[in-house]
Amino acid sequence: MSVETDVQELRDQIRYHDRKYYVEATPEISDLEYDKLLSRLKELESQHPELITPDSPTQRIGDAPVPYLEQHEHRIPMLSIDNTYSLDELKKYGERINKLLPDEKIAWVVELKIDGVAVSILYEDGVLTRALTRGNGTVGDDITHNVRTIADVPLKLSGENVPPVLEVRGEIYMTNADLVKLNEKQAEAGQPAYKNTRNVTAGTIRLLDPRIAAERNLRVFCHGVGYAEGLKATSHTEFLEELNSYGLPATPFVQSFVDFDSAIEHCQELIESLHELEFEVDGLVLKVDRFDQRERLGSTSKSPRWLIAYKFEKYEATTKVNNIEVQVGKTGAITPVAILEPVELAETTVSRASLHNAEEIERKDVRIGDVVVVEKAGKIIPHIVRTEKHERKEDLPLFPFPTKCPSCDTPVVKDEGGVYIRCPNWQGCAAQIKERIRYFATRNAMDIEGLGDKLVDMLVDEKLVKTYGDLYRLTSEQIAALPRMGKKSGDKLVAAAIDSKSRGLGRLLNALSIRHVGARGAERLALHFGTIDKLMEASEEEIAEIEDVGGVIAKSVHEFFHSEFGKETIEDLKGVGVSMEAAKRGEEAGPAVFDGMTFVVTGTLEKFTRDEIEELIRARGGKASGSVSKKTSYVVAGEKAGSKLEKAQALGVSVLNEQQFADLLAEKDAAAAE
Repeated sequence: MSVETDVQELRDQIRYHDRKYYVEATPEISDLEYDKLLSRLKELESQHPELITPDSPTQRIGDAPVPYLEQHEHRIPMLSIDNTYSLDELKKYGERINKLLPDEKIAWVVELKIDGVAVSILYEDGVLTRALTRGNGTVGDDITHNVRTIADVPLKLSGENVPPVLEVRGEIYMTNADLVKLNEKQAEAGQPAYKNTRNVTAGTIRLLDPRIAAERNLRVFCHGVGYAEGLKATSHTEFLEELNSYGLPATPFVQSFVDFDSAIEHCQELIESLHELEFEVDGLVLKVDRFDQRERLGSTSKSPRWLIAYKFEKYEATTKVNNIEVQVGKTGAITPVAILEPVELAETTVSRASLHNAEEIERKDVRIGDVVVVEKAGKIIPHIVRTEKHERKEDLPLFPFPTKCPSCDTPVVKDEGGVYIRCPNWQGCAAQIKERIRYFATRNAMDIEGLGDKLVDMLVDEKLVKTYGDLYRLTSEQIAALPRMGKKSGDKLVAAAIDSKSRGLGRLLNALSIRHVGARGAERLALHFGTIDKLMEASEEEIAEIEDVGGVIAKSVHEFFHSEFGKETIEDLKGVGVSMEAAKRGEEAGPAVFDGMTFVVTGTLEKFTRDEIEELIRARGGKASGSVSKKTSYVVAGEKAGSKLEKAQALGVSVLNEQQFADLLAEKDAAAAE
């Protein structure tokens, strides 16, 4: 084998492992093995310098600083993105786009808005030739020397038939973990710490010396395209897949949706899980998926019309962890909570922040006595962003996550394939019982008025309540005998419990604290099966087929109702007279004339509120869905109905206005009465 062949094979191997590590996150070799490959390549190139090429993995770190940053014009301008902080404005944007593309189905993608520095990276014949900052959108600074040091940016694209010209656009960022390491080095050198990842990224990428940039472990996510020749993708979804095939790190956690309403709903869910990310985001971006529709939508002088950023204000503060406590939830999950030195954040005083699970404590290396950065994004629940380890003046001990339940002393177990650690003592753990009873009584569940937290604690501690059924066996005298209670309080609670028996199957299923089952899923199950007996007889596969349920919920529901605890719970509740059938709620309840029908209500209504019309549908045995499909029987559309109306028309689904719905209801009721 010739030296030239040996060098080429080593380069191919290193590029392959770069891709497995940085793009696919599935490394196949250890860091030591990787370093040996790179060292061998360096050795051969030093012996044969004529074989060195600009795209060799050994050339990733530049040898010398550049004298100054040159500027170059973008072949296609890097426009800014319109943004909004308002959910109402976001919905209005979706309505405007639907009007601009009438009679067209528009698919949307939702992706994270990385809080970093925008970059344009140009590949010609598969080789990295230039990287520019956004600059003023027309002209950007040449930062090629620094971008070449970023490990997840390939110097040469992989795969076959790469485009002759490909300009990818993305975001350069730094992880919170790497900022922690950098600030530790700053402290050791007697230098001030960097405040956040974005500022250090912005400063680093414009440094003249690439050796400094190389030490800071910057990263890149690619999310867009500038000028390109030979691109195969016709949509954003396809484009991200194509980027991955070339070894480029496409932006993660992207999901596509058939309409704008579904995309917005996903945004609300996604915001709640942002604490799990290793990097900072300052919003979410919603984009039209198809490229041909983007072209027809075009751009204003400042920004493209086919995307918008849904941003949220970020509030940060630095404080101290005074303690870490653990709580036992209604499903047995052991949740660690940081007890903080009180700090003002977004006009509220924050003294607690969930640490979610043991893995998060380990990943962020949070210890009692640490200084931490606490964040609220969009004024939601605060979370700890990172530990300021450079402020750690002594060797603080690791937090010993409990091996036994802090409430009942039962050995804890970790979810198979998951991150949560739980107490398996479902029936005997007082902490779990209290949390389940509290949830059982909440408004979205059985709505037992007067059953507050302190009363629940007393009832469980006095062993008056251990199961849901016990709530219905309580007497006024038992309640009156408790501290700070009396006969009047006892009478009211007993009456409230009796009243709750008729809430119906949907509310009951939500109240039972079945893992993964919330109010929406519970209502879906109740509407589909009608009675608890039919649900308990159903197979896991039959449950999974229900809209908005799926495999995870189905498995949990099936396991609950086939467990001894689940069977005993239902028999007990039946014995005390709790309704086990889907509710016929409201004064307008009538015969099941809509049985087997699915309705979608959309737009602004005048005769009814949306809740009222959906109550009427359910009371007549129908299903009120949130999305239009081929299985939809009718769409009831008011003013400004938007994308759901358009989808109904495209699928040939019957559309009713309010009066037509009222006529249909009257006609059905009259026929049933004959």
